[in-house]
Amino acid sequence: MNYSYKGKILISTPDSSGDIFSRSVVLIIEHNENGAFGLILNKKNQNMSSSLLTIFGFPVELYEGGPVENDKVFFILKGKKITENFTEINREFYFTEDVDSVIACILDGTTNISDIKVFSGYSGWSALQLESELQRKVWTIVDVYNLDYTLPNDQNLWKNIMQNLGGEFLLWANAPEDVSLN
Repeated sequence: MNYSYKGKILISTPDSSGDIFSRSVVLIIEHNENGAFGLILNKKNQNMSSSLLTIFGFPVELYEGGPVENDKVFFILKGKKITENFTEINREFYFTEDVDSVIACILDGTTNISDIKVFSGYSGWSALQLESELQRKVWTIVDVYNLDYTLPNDQNLWKNIMQNLGGEFLLWANAPEDVSLN
Protein backbone atom coordinates (compact mmCIF):
# COMPACT_ATOMS: atom_id res chain seq x y z
CA MET A 1 0.00 0.00 0.00
CA ASN A 2 1.50 3.30 -1.08
CA TYR A 3 -1.11 5.75 0.13
CA SER A 4 -3.34 6.16 3.17
CA TYR A 5 -6.77 7.76 2.92
CA LYS A 6 -6.79 8.52 6.66
CA GLY A 7 -8.58 11.82 7.28
CA LYS A 8 -10.14 11.88 3.81
CA ILE A 9 -13.84 11.91 2.97
CA LEU A 10 -15.44 9.21 0.84
CA ILE A 11 -18.59 10.18 -0.97
CA SER A 12 -20.70 7.36 -2.36
CA THR A 13 -21.69 7.12 -5.96
CA PRO A 14 -25.47 7.00 -6.32
CA ASP A 15 -26.83 3.54 -6.90
CA SER A 16 -30.09 1.66 -6.60
CA SER A 17 -29.01 -0.60 -3.73
CA GLY A 18 -30.69 1.52 -1.08
CA ASP A 19 -28.29 0.21 1.58
CA ILE A 20 -26.72 2.26 4.37
CA PHE A 21 -23.97 3.49 2.03
CA SER A 22 -26.41 4.99 -0.47
CA ARG A 23 -25.73 8.76 -0.55
CA SER A 24 -23.32 8.51 2.36
CA VAL A 25 -20.38 10.67 3.37
CA VAL A 26 -17.72 8.65 5.23
CA LEU A 27 -14.78 10.01 7.17
CA ILE A 28 -11.82 7.60 7.07
CA ILE A 29 -10.40 7.36 10.60
CA GLU A 30 -7.74 4.72 9.88
CA HIS A 31 -6.34 3.23 6.67
CA ASN A 32 -3.34 0.94 6.36
CA GLU A 33 -2.25 -2.34 4.73
CA ASN A 34 -4.76 -4.24 6.92
CA GLY A 35 -7.78 -2.28 5.71
CA ALA A 36 -9.77 0.83 6.55
CA PHE A 37 -12.07 2.08 9.31
CA GLY A 38 -14.50 4.97 8.94
CA LEU A 39 -17.72 6.57 10.13
CA ILE A 40 -20.73 7.72 8.10
CA LEU A 41 -21.25 11.40 8.94
CA ASN A 42 -24.74 11.94 7.49
CA LYS A 43 -27.04 9.07 8.54
CA LYS A 44 -28.88 10.17 11.68
CA ASN A 45 -30.91 7.51 13.48
CA GLN A 46 -34.04 9.41 14.60
CA ASN A 47 -35.47 6.55 16.70
CA MET A 48 -32.28 6.01 18.69
CA SER A 49 -31.76 9.76 19.09
CA SER A 50 -35.24 10.02 20.65
CA SER A 51 -34.45 7.10 22.98
CA LEU A 52 -31.22 8.77 24.12
CA LEU A 53 -33.14 11.95 24.96
CA THR A 54 -35.30 9.88 27.29
CA ILE A 55 -32.26 8.18 28.86
CA PHE A 56 -30.02 11.24 29.33
CA GLY A 57 -32.60 14.00 29.66
CA PHE A 58 -30.85 16.12 27.03
CA PRO A 59 -30.73 15.74 23.26
CA VAL A 60 -28.10 13.37 21.87
CA GLU A 61 -28.13 12.74 18.15
CA LEU A 62 -27.01 9.24 17.22
CA TYR A 63 -25.62 8.54 13.77
CA GLU A 64 -25.27 5.19 12.05
CA GLY A 65 -21.51 4.99 11.60
CA GLY A 66 -21.82 1.91 9.43
CA PRO A 67 -23.07 -1.65 9.29
CA VAL A 68 -20.33 -3.22 11.45
CA GLU A 69 -20.73 -3.69 15.25
CA ASN A 70 -23.92 -1.65 15.61
CA ASP A 71 -23.97 -2.53 19.31
CA LYS A 72 -20.83 -0.42 19.92
CA VAL A 73 -20.68 3.35 20.35
CA PHE A 74 -17.99 5.56 18.85
CA PHE A 75 -17.33 9.29 19.15
CA ILE A 76 -15.78 12.14 17.21
CA LEU A 77 -14.89 15.03 19.50
CA LYS A 78 -13.78 18.57 18.85
CA GLY A 79 -11.25 20.42 20.95
CA LYS A 80 -9.45 19.37 24.11
CA LYS A 81 -8.57 15.68 24.50
CA ILE A 82 -10.57 14.17 27.37
CA THR A 83 -9.06 10.70 27.22
CA GLU A 84 -5.71 9.12 26.51
CA ASN A 85 -7.41 6.52 24.28
CA PHE A 86 -7.94 8.43 21.05
CA THR A 87 -6.99 8.62 17.39
CA GLU A 88 -6.25 12.09 16.07
CA ILE A 89 -8.15 12.98 12.90
CA ASN A 90 -6.53 16.42 12.60
CA ARG A 91 -5.51 19.21 14.97
CA GLU A 92 -9.10 20.02 15.88
CA PHE A 93 -10.87 16.60 15.91
CA TYR A 94 -10.25 13.16 17.32
CA PHE A 95 -11.93 9.77 17.53
CA THR A 96 -12.46 7.63 20.64
CA GLU A 97 -14.39 4.63 21.89
CA ASP A 98 -13.93 5.67 25.54
CA VAL A 99 -17.62 5.83 26.53
CA ASP A 100 -16.94 6.32 30.24
CA SER A 101 -14.70 9.36 29.74
CA VAL A 102 -17.08 10.97 27.26
CA ILE A 103 -20.14 10.54 29.48
CA ALA A 104 -18.24 11.73 32.57
CA CYS A 105 -17.10 14.90 30.77
CA ILE A 106 -20.60 15.65 29.50
CA LEU A 107 -22.12 15.17 32.96
CA ASP A 108 -19.50 17.25 34.78
CA GLY A 109 -19.72 20.02 32.16
CA THR A 110 -16.10 19.91 30.95
CA THR A 111 -17.27 18.94 27.46
CA ASN A 112 -20.22 20.39 25.60
CA ILE A 113 -22.48 17.90 23.81
CA SER A 114 -22.29 20.14 20.70
CA ASP A 115 -18.57 19.22 20.46
CA ILE A 116 -19.36 15.51 20.22
CA LYS A 117 -20.85 13.33 17.50
CA VAL A 118 -22.07 9.90 18.58
CA PHE A 119 -22.09 6.87 16.27
CA SER A 120 -23.51 3.38 16.46
CA GLY A 121 -21.38 0.96 14.45
CA TYR A 122 -18.68 1.70 11.93
CA SER A 123 -17.73 1.17 8.31
CA GLY A 124 -14.89 -1.26 7.69
CA TRP A 125 -12.92 -2.58 4.75
CA SER A 126 -10.53 -5.51 4.67
CA ALA A 127 -7.06 -5.28 3.11
CA LEU A 128 -7.29 -3.73 -0.38
CA GLN A 129 -11.12 -3.78 -0.33
CA LEU A 130 -11.39 0.02 -0.24
CA GLU A 131 -8.85 0.34 -3.06
CA SER A 132 -10.92 -2.12 -5.12
CA GLU A 133 -14.13 -0.17 -4.47
CA LEU A 134 -12.37 3.06 -5.46
CA GLN A 135 -11.23 1.48 -8.74
CA ARG A 136 -14.84 0.40 -9.43
CA LYS A 137 -15.92 4.01 -8.70
CA VAL A 138 -18.17 3.02 -5.79
CA TRP A 139 -16.58 5.91 -3.89
CA THR A 140 -15.00 9.23 -4.72
CA ILE A 141 -12.24 10.60 -2.48
CA VAL A 142 -12.82 14.21 -1.54
CA ASP A 143 -10.49 16.60 0.25
CA VAL A 144 -12.96 18.60 2.33
CA TYR A 145 -11.44 21.40 4.34
CA ASN A 146 -13.16 23.21 7.18
CA LEU A 147 -15.82 20.54 7.65
CA ASP A 148 -16.99 20.38 11.25
CA TYR A 149 -17.38 16.63 11.81
CA THR A 150 -19.46 17.23 14.94
CA LEU A 151 -22.18 19.26 13.24
CA PRO A 152 -25.57 17.61 12.81
CA ASN A 153 -25.46 16.56 9.16
CA ASP A 154 -28.13 14.92 7.04
CA GLN A 155 -28.55 14.05 3.37
CA ASN A 156 -27.86 17.69 2.47
CA LEU A 157 -24.18 17.09 3.27
CA TRP A 158 -23.91 14.50 0.47
CA LYS A 159 -25.78 16.71 -1.99
CA ASN A 160 -23.76 19.83 -1.07
CA ILE A 161 -20.43 18.06 -1.54
CA MET A 162 -21.60 16.63 -4.87
CA GLN A 163 -22.70 20.08 -6.05
CA ASN A 164 -19.37 21.62 -5.02
CA LEU A 165 -17.49 18.98 -7.03
CA GLY A 166 -19.35 20.09 -10.19
CA GLY A 167 -19.31 18.28 -13.55
CA GLU A 168 -20.87 14.80 -13.50
CA PHE A 169 -21.15 15.07 -9.71
CA LEU A 170 -23.62 17.93 -10.17
CA LEU A 171 -25.82 15.56 -12.17
CA TRP A 172 -25.63 12.95 -9.39
CA ALA A 173 -26.49 15.58 -6.77
CA ASN A 174 -29.77 16.25 -8.54
CA ALA A 175 -30.60 12.61 -9.38
CA PRO A 176 -33.51 10.98 -7.56
CA GLU A 177 -32.64 8.91 -4.50
CA ASP A 178 -33.62 5.75 -6.38
CA VAL A 179 -31.57 6.17 -9.58
CA SER A 180 -33.48 3.33 -11.24
CA LEU A 181 -36.42 5.78 -11.45
CA ASN A 182 -34.34 8.16 -13.56
